[in-house]
Amino acid sequence: MDISIVVPLYNEDESLPELASWIEEVMNKHGFSYEVLLIDDGSSDRSWPVIETLAAKNNAIKGIKLRRNYGKSAALQKGFEAVLGDVVITMDADLQDSPEEIPEFFKMITEDGFDLVSGWKKKRYDPLSKTIPTKLYNKTLRSLSGIKLHDFNCGLKAYKNEVVKCVEVYGEMHRYIPYMAKKAGFRNIGEKIVKHQKRKYGVTKFGWERFINGPLDLLSIMFIAKFGRRPMHFFGSMGTIMFGLGFLATLYLGLEKLYYVFSHVKAPLITTSPYFYLALTSMIIGSQLFLAGFIGELISRNSSERNDYKVEKTV
Repeated sequence: MDISIVVPLYNEDESLPELASWIEEVMNKHGFSYEVLLIDDGSSDRSWPVIETLAAKNNAIKGIKLRRNYGKSAALQKGFEAVLGDVVITMDADLQDSPEEIPEFFKMITEDGFDLVSGWKKKRYDPLSKTIPTKLYNKTLRSLSGIKLHDFNCGLKAYKNEVVKCVEVYGEMHRYIPYMAKKAGFRNIGEKIVKHQKRKYGVTKFGWERFINGPLDLLSIMFIAKFGRRPMHFFGSMGTIMFGLGFLATLYLGLEKLYYVFSHVKAPLITTSPYFYLALTSMIIGSQLFLAGFIGELISRNSSERNDYKVEKTV
């Protein structure tokens, strides 16, 4: 099969028939063998009955209904687990992503050799309250990840099948799939300018909380990618530094006290110095960090995925 199209959706019953018809028209025009996976993320409208109707009319359309609204990442993960196509396309169900872009995405994966191609909505029809934070977010992510993409959160992306089978998307990690793919060894990441269309039906399902949850998820991914298999390297190092600073400060205060005693000079009590409490706190925190690293190492050593390394080729 040439292409699998994964469409996560939540309360998009009005747009689904038009989207399905548009995809079918493009696929037939270019002679692709394909499947469309419509992932209903616990919709409360008529999305699922519409999906059932569409699937009955077109064998290429398949539906997966989640028991409740888990979020876009969960919907994408279930779709990635089920895809069969050599190239996997993800797109939103709100008709803001055009299926007309799919043939060029397919060419970039199959002929140009990209592992992943991300869409870039260079001209957007969103309000300033959304576009300005999005630009700041993308600029920050480019500098942190080292991936030169202009629009990390664009729903229209193309992947080699092996890429989606190697990444695990959960929480709100769908924004960082390019970064996760890079950490999994897929470094040939491209970008394509795509047309952004105005929303035709309904309203956006994402609120202001994404600007808080997004950076937190990024920190989680970066930490897990670097220290997931060796937590002691992070917590142990930080703990050793904190404990060492506290110990040196305590040693200094102790030697200072002894100097006053042997010099027969009246010295203040060590406990009256704020540095004593700072040093003590530093030693306690350092010990806790070291223990956290030790416990994390025990958990990591007993994980069933501790030796789950992906092999690309053998001879």
